[in-house]
Amino acid sequence: MPTVQDAAVGRSRTPTEPEGLPRPGRCLVMGILNVTPDSFSDGGVYADTRHAIDRGLELAAQGADIVDVGGESTRPGARPVGNEEELARTVPVVRELARAGVWVSVDTMHAPVARAAVEAGARLVNDVSGGLADRDMARTVAAAGVPYVAMHWRAHSREMDRHAHYGDVVADVIAELRSRLRRLAEEGVDPDRIVLDPGLGFGKRPEHDWALLAGLERLRTLGHPLLVGASRKRFIGAALAEAGAGEVPPAGRDVATVAVSALAAVGGAFCVRVHDVGASLDAVRMAAAYAESLHRT
Repeated sequence: MPTVQDAAVGRSRTPTEPEGLPRPGRCLVMGILNVTPDSFSDGGVYADTRHAIDRGLELAAQGADIVDVGGESTRPGARPVGNEEELARTVPVVRELARAGVWVSVDTMHAPVARAAVEAGARLVNDVSGGLADRDMARTVAAAGVPYVAMHWRAHSREMDRHAHYGDVVADVIAELRSRLRRLAEEGVDPDRIVLDPGLGFGKRPEHDWALLAGLERLRTLGHPLLVGASRKRFIGAALAEAGAGEVPPAGRDVATVAVSALAAVGGAFCVRVHDVGASLDAVRMAAAYAESLHRT
């Protein structure tokens, strides 16, 4: 694999497994736990704290390497919630899952929520804004010393679709993520703890999402592991509709998501973020077996 000069840290890097994350020897599977009333595919289902904790334990039992707890919807058009509400939704769930031995991450754009969740036992901060939504996030993550997922992001949910304009989407995303890496390093975030996410569905049209999936090897030249969050998203529904399956609601896209998980794992993704953990876990296991067979030939 070629090395690249990482301008953020001034040395050659190759994508490696970041410090502080599980290492099962295959693509990781992150289970989605939305503790919100308005998420795009399962809003309200796990809004009750006790129900959310039970679901987190269920995801872990199904084999999730990480359970990602989020208290603010980032679906297109979603309105933000205040920090107090997001804290009330997420911290009790994070605390109880961590006490039960579950490897927990917090899905938030807000530094106060990230800080409280880490104090409650979260071991990863998953920030869909890559630090752009809250200028204190980078310093918070740096001080906490936990791994950090920085996603490609251009605007908040209510306006992100207006920003879906690219030349070469892969080149544009690489350039913007490289800029974020530089800024994160300046603010003290350990480069060895950064995972990048190309941001499928965030300010992107279906053709952009497919180009990014096909371009994972190019994205890996940034020198950081990649998280792919495709589960149930619009581009999957659009592809199914174009193939003659008709209009498939988000909850009906899990089988197609499994196929995308396998594609992402074969393409070199470090982690896939999904609603249906068990099936995607099988998919990434098959991808690992396939990669091993290629190695032997």
